[in-house]
Amino acid sequence: MQSLSIAATGMMAQQLNVEVISNNIANMSTSGFKRQRAEFQDLLYQNLRRVGTNSSDSGTIVPAGVQVGLGVKTGSVYRIMTQGNLDNTENKLDIAIQGRGYFRVELPSGEDAYTRAGSFQISPDGQLVTADGYTLAPGITVPQEATDITISRDGQVQATIQGQTDPQIVGQIELAAFANEAGLDPLGDNLFIETAASGAPTLGTPASDGIGSVLQGFLETSNVNAVTEITTLITAQRAYEMNAKVITATDEMMSVTSNVR
Repeated sequence: MQSLSIAATGMMAQQLNVEVISNNIANMSTSGFKRQRAEFQDLLYQNLRRVGTNSSDSGTIVPAGVQVGLGVKTGSVYRIMTQGNLDNTENKLDIAIQGRGYFRVELPSGEDAYTRAGSFQISPDGQLVTADGYTLAPGITVPQEATDITISRDGQVQATIQGQTDPQIVGQIELAAFANEAGLDPLGDNLFIETAASGAPTLGTPASDGIGSVLQGFLETSNVNAVTEITTLITAQRAYEMNAKVITATDEMMSVTSNVR
């Protein structure tokens, strides 16, 4: 009976679905996190009577055939790139992106990575770095004698130097935009890298050419919605239970067949 293997594919699919949901819920407090959604596709069909074939010598055609599906498979785990809420942290080095774009950071390997988490700090050399010490590109160095830092919505970084009246421009933040943000490859630690699916990054100044602006003193929160995730979790749980019920029913039917004398 095909129903055993068909229901098994359904249970495996819902197991993956629950794993995706649990990862979303676990990252509800992760800055810049983008929730994921599992998408499924039906498997091949077994044609017991093919639609459109001739049913007689006179040329009559079968209007509807007999096809039995073989289950379900995972098509993709899609990342939802909607904007998260902006949380006021009152930290001068926290920067949120409003709209499209990613901060570009330099990995120790020399590669570029991209992130929406704008919680930056100052390194011993005075450079803006991530929590892991990765340098924000292009490099921005804040003078040691600076008493205040101001970041405009277009990414210009100014430092107030002790003893000087006018602030000093110390750098310009650039953002990277992608044609297909969902195609970025996640590395963990709120970092993504470019792939063939995402396309090459387009670098630009914030608040120009379709790239979002930046907001100092704010952080973008996760876009996970607790109500949506719990509702989806309940649906996945019930689907898993129904597939398990199909396996139980199939086992009982096979048991009756094996006990026929």
